[in-house]
Amino acid sequence: AILIRMASVTDTVNPLLALDLEPALENLGGEYYDPVTAATFPEHSLRFRNDDILGQLGLAPQQVSDRNFVEAFGQFKKGAPLLALRYHGYQFGAYNSNLGDGRGFLYGQVRDQAGILRDLGTKGSGTTPYSRGGDGRLTLKGGVREVLASEALHALGVNTSRTLSLVETGEQLERGDEPSPTRSSVMVRYSQSHIRFGTFERLHHLERSDLIEKLLDHVVAVYYTHLLDLPDKQERYARFYGELAQRIAVLAAQWMAAGFCHAVLNTDNMSITGESFDYGPYAFMQAYGRRFTAAYFDYGGRYSYGNQPGICQLNLELLQRPLGMVMSAKDLEAGLAPFAEHYRSAYEALMLRKLGFETYREERGELLFKTLQMMEQTHVDYHGFFLSLTEQFLPTWKESDENILQATMENSDDAAANLLGDWRQQYHYCLQEFSEEELRQVGLRLRQRNPAIVLHRPRIEAIWEPITEDDNWAPFYALITQIQRPFLAEPS
Repeated sequence: AILIRMASVTDTVNPLLALDLEPALENLGGEYYDPVTAATFPEHSLRFRNDDILGQLGLAPQQVSDRNFVEAFGQFKKGAPLLALRYHGYQFGAYNSNLGDGRGFLYGQVRDQAGILRDLGTKGSGTTPYSRGGDGRLTLKGGVREVLASEALHALGVNTSRTLSLVETGEQLERGDEPSPTRSSVMVRYSQSHIRFGTFERLHHLERSDLIEKLLDHVVAVYYTHLLDLPDKQERYARFYGELAQRIAVLAAQWMAAGFCHAVLNTDNMSITGESFDYGPYAFMQAYGRRFTAAYFDYGGRYSYGNQPGICQLNLELLQRPLGMVMSAKDLEAGLAPFAEHYRSAYEALMLRKLGFETYREERGELLFKTLQMMEQTHVDYHGFFLSLTEQFLPTWKESDENILQATMENSDDAAANLLGDWRQQYHYCLQEFSEEELRQVGLRLRQRNPAIVLHRPRIEAIWEPITEDDNWAPFYALITQIQRPFLAEPS
């Protein structure tokens, strides 16, 4: 659970500053990063701390005070180097060589309780050589939104980075997309890796195949350790790329099933571990539509909800350019070839569970097709439809299709009712084989897969207003609790 602890702890040693950090990326050498210094902020108010992550790091939450968080992740009282990582990227299809960590740095790398290396990276911690004239700061609202996105997606089963802390820093920022002046913050992200597709793309731009090979060896050794048993380096590389493609395909399926639009799928926002991270103008879809676009500046809808799988595949194709300096084109082509099938399989499985089914059968595949067709034509509330299915489900639906979503049918117009009627017949057909106990399991799966609380934009705005007007954080903390446990309780 996440707690906001206001009581002071009198420990002389700050457990967060005593973490056993590993210089894994630092040891690669200075071609991959620049040492930087954190900004000095006038104020420090801890607004969020993630005690769940403390447990993963072997720290008892009661032993870590708010002051400890501020010292480590607001004042940055750390002796080891802070590293701004270098990278390029394709942004809305155009290559940009003027990138890199412009308002953040790699704070450190640490093993979790399972022995997995994790990154602690900042956002809003000051200027770096890559700030491109910006102030290197993060707005408080931007920090709040990333906390909410990462916690909501984590609860929905998406492979995502998370937020360890958010500290308000007492500065007034000017922004074109928020009412200004607006409040400032610095956050710390907890992720698998901050190595991006763009990290490799920069090295290709510099024509440094030696640095690409060195970085790729590092990625395999740290994040794909099971491949180290393969004696042939080229086989390791080929297997790495194939597995990365599969991870990205599964991630895209997770976004789509969650009704989530990332909004900025540039290659510098794609992780080499296949993890979702960096949440800016994201949005959870309300009315179903593949053209739904979250970012106001995405005028052409390049990163629309429905385009996400294709964009992920394209980004993997673009990654072949740098990897092709040390790998064969044949291996790269073979690694990406199953992407569509990986995506289809993952998406199908996730969506069938949202409909209450565990495994694929032909009639269930037809049901999924009819579900998507109905939602596309009616623009029904995506999450609302599945929540209605969850709330109204009864084992008696097996007896007659007229029992299925009866309340929804009564409130539908004629065109929607016709589509829903066809859908009900197919759903009824899929229930025929189930025993009474199996029907109970259908109901349980519906409750485990379809959230009752969804992080729609109005919900975010509703908690932001009391923060700006009265510095009232209670609705924010209440919403965090809700999105961490978004599903309906199982019936007693």
